[in-house]
Amino acid sequence: MWRIWRLYDPLRAMVVQGIFLFSLAAMIHLILLSTNKFNWLDGPKAQPAATQNAPMPSAVK
Repeated sequence: MWRIWRLYDPLRAMVVQGIFLFSLAAMIHLILLSTNKFNWLDGPKAQPAATQNAPMPSAVK
C-alpha cells in the first residue's frame, strides 16, 4: 500500500476525490429537482385534467 502513495500525493488524491463526490451529489440533486415526483422545492405540478372522448354537441340552428 505504501508504494501506491509514493506514486500519488495523498493530499491531492483526497482533494480530487472530494471535488468528484461534491459534483456527483450536486448532479444527483439537480436531476431529482427536475422531476415532478421528487421536486421538494416547488412540490408536484398539477396534472392536466383528464379529457373524456365524448362527442361534440351538435350546433344549434
